[in-house]
Amino acid sequence: MQPDVLLPSEGLDKRTDATEHLSTVKRREVAERIKEAREFGDISENSEYDDAKNEQAMLEARIASLEEKLRSASVINAAELDSNVVRVGSLVSVKDESSGKSLKYTIVGSTEANPSENRLSNESPVGKGLLGRKKGDTAKVQLPNGKIRELKITKIDVA
Repeated sequence: MQPDVLLPSEGLDKRTDATEHLSTVKRREVAERIKEAREFGDISENSEYDDAKNEQAMLEARIASLEEKLRSASVINAAELDSNVVRVGSLVSVKDESSGKSLKYTIVGSTEANPSENRLSNESPVGKGLLGRKKGDTAKVQLPNGKIRELKITKIDVA
């Protein structure tokens, strides 16, 4: 069974730090807000108290979500990757056959994806199309708008 979350070691560290910060610093801040709001009197009609309790609920949900992702994470070790085949963690140089443009994509897990930085999810159409391919292969990728792109792999590096 494939893990739900694929992370590079930096991504794991970032999520671990975020979880730690939320679990300690933010929990204390929200608890202090709840304490202060209680001091305003009757909590049944206290909007500050309601806001603080809602913030607490959202914070706890965020912490639980991060902890679940950490539990199901599989760390991608760059040292174990090679530059023969496109995998999660690969930096892939491609040439769009129709436009002639050269592009570089980093294939990452879905939680690390950021298309504006050319960090494509392994679950995206282009990411799926490139996975498992070798240098010189051409991947035919159907985009969500229905168009087909042909991407020729010109280079594979470890990201």
